[in-house]
Amino acid sequence: MADVAREAGVSHQTVSRVLNHHPNVRADTRARVEEAITRLGYRRNLVARALVTKRSRTLGVVSFDTTLYGPASTIYGIEQAARTAGYFVSIVSLKSIDTDNVRDAIGYLTEQGVDGVVVVAPQRSAWRALDNLPSGMPAVAVEGMHNACVPVVCIDQVQGARLATRHLLDQGHETVWHVTGPTDWLETEGRIAGWRAVLEEAGRPVPEPLAGDWSPRAGYEAGKSLAAMKGVTAIFTANDQMALGVLRALSEKGVRVPDDISVVGFDDIPESEFFSPPLTTVRQDFAAVGRQCIEVLLRQIDMGPATAERLVVPPGFVVRSSTAPAR
Repeated sequence: MADVAREAGVSHQTVSRVLNHHPNVRADTRARVEEAITRLGYRRNLVARALVTKRSRTLGVVSFDTTLYGPASTIYGIEQAARTAGYFVSIVSLKSIDTDNVRDAIGYLTEQGVDGVVVVAPQRSAWRALDNLPSGMPAVAVEGMHNACVPVVCIDQVQGARLATRHLLDQGHETVWHVTGPTDWLETEGRIAGWRAVLEEAGRPVPEPLAGDWSPRAGYEAGKSLAAMKGVTAIFTANDQMALGVLRALSEKGVRVPDDISVVGFDDIPESEFFSPPLTTVRQDFAAVGRQCIEVLLRQIDMGPATAERLVVPPGFVVRSSTAPAR
């Protein structure tokens, strides 16, 4: 920094103000300092900065199975929002969620000196670990329970399922069959609850749901079963990957979509508009989740622990060619 100051002909404090985007720097002085930074190839010593400020400018993220679209998109949204706010992100991806694994991951991040932690916790089993967060550690969770001990940012899974089911009933279908996500996932519970509520409110039959695991293979097996049943005209799958498997199974059995059966997914993955036919689906705004997570976390870092608030991001709904009026 002293080298930059000499090169630009300014004080050490002026260089610091430019680096920290302080408004009280003349435009020509700022330009001169930035040119000197470029010429000298100056980079901040973040370790030294952390020693002075007592902040690492790094946030920790604990997640599970980042090969899945939802967790991966959530982490991307968090990382982009953190970078915009001037923070780095250190990610620990767990193969399995249980109390010990989550606690160990949070301990590892704490040892790294992160300023706060985001836990992408879509499963009930992850929540027991959050009761053991280090005292005073700023934290926020994604997809948490109503009685959470930390602030939660989530997408309204119940409302998303309601939109999907209501759309199919509005198309004239007598009822809607549901292929669920895996047990223990809070998203699975929310989507089942929304689907069931709409059917019950409309006085329609509530078929026994078919269990899935988020994979196209699970959707394919469920699709084969549904193709063999009489009276099935509408299917709501708990994610788009399983919907892909359902579409494949129906096609192999000679069932036309949407002429014979309408299909709705959940997530709006980038490939869903290129399915055959293009998939009607619920859209999740993962960028908004990331922004709100970082906003909540930074408020805690600046102002101290927050109450266990719950911020809900509304879902969207995208109508494509996989749904049509019942025949």
